[in-house]
Amino acid sequence: MKIIAYAEAGRIALGVVTSPTHFLAVADIAPDLPGSLIAILEHEDGMARLQQAVRGREGDRLLADVTLKPFLDRPNAMWALALNFKSHIAETGLQTSMVYPHLFMRTAASYVGADEPIVAPPEAIARAFDYEGELGVVIGKPGRFIPEARAMEHVAGYTCINEGSVREYQMHNRQFGLGKNFEASGSYGPWLMTTDEFGDPAAHSVLTRVNGVVRQRAPLDDMLLDVAKVVSYLSQGYRLRPGDFIAMGTPGALKPQPADKEGQDLSRQYGPFPTPGLVHMRPGDCVEVEIDGLGVLRNPVATDTTYTVGAL
Repeated sequence: MKIIAYAEAGRIALGVVTSPTHFLAVADIAPDLPGSLIAILEHEDGMARLQQAVRGREGDRLLADVTLKPFLDRPNAMWALALNFKSHIAETGLQTSMVYPHLFMRTAASYVGADEPIVAPPEAIARAFDYEGELGVVIGKPGRFIPEARAMEHVAGYTCINEGSVREYQMHNRQFGLGKNFEASGSYGPWLMTTDEFGDPAAHSVLTRVNGVVRQRAPLDDMLLDVAKVVSYLSQGYRLRPGDFIAMGTPGALKPQPADKEGQDLSRQYGPFPTPGLVHMRPGDCVEVEIDGLGVLRNPVATDTTYTVGAL
């Protein structure tokens, strides 16, 4: 199943995508189920009941008619991994543990949904605003001290993530903190795809396009630590809950093609690690994160209209 959240009459509703163009409203086909994905996950048979309600039905609503929203309404924890792709470790030259994931947290307010604008910080505040295409993992079954061999039983499904990062603020101290949590700086979506439909993450790949140019591309088996290891590790510290969210890290930048003047121009990079092929996100850009077999997360980049020149 591909489960979406969308805005309708001033509230957020759930749907199940049945084709590239159509979906079913959960309230129409399963009115006895909660209107929250996390609440459905919390029911022992919630997802099974939803799958049964969808079976054999064709979508009667158009995806083009709705605005997609983040499908997690009240996530307990939103984790993310740094330096979890070998290609990204190589390009930065940074050291990390080969055994323990390099973890940090993000707030729900730092994420928007598919096709919603990602908000770039004003240039007076920061200029190194970077995309990071990633696989997102959503926990469906709670658990503590989960063995690695059983970890995948606790995963409900997957999504695409653009882990927008404000590098200047990320480097202000030893903790990533605010640089990973600017308002509406990242996104996830367009849907949650259940594990039975997506299959083994290691068999897929992720790529990121900025204005149609591929800037990242890597197989997901380039991850240093896989999904099962990370889920098991997190469960050692606390009881995982339905709706917990993990961004699995991003690959390095692709080398620019000879005609790619923007990707070769290091003078336009303001982060700590100037890298050929890397470009910063700027207002007016369109950024797409695609994971084969899962979908495409697309977002325009917008100006932060809440900022007044000279406010600080």
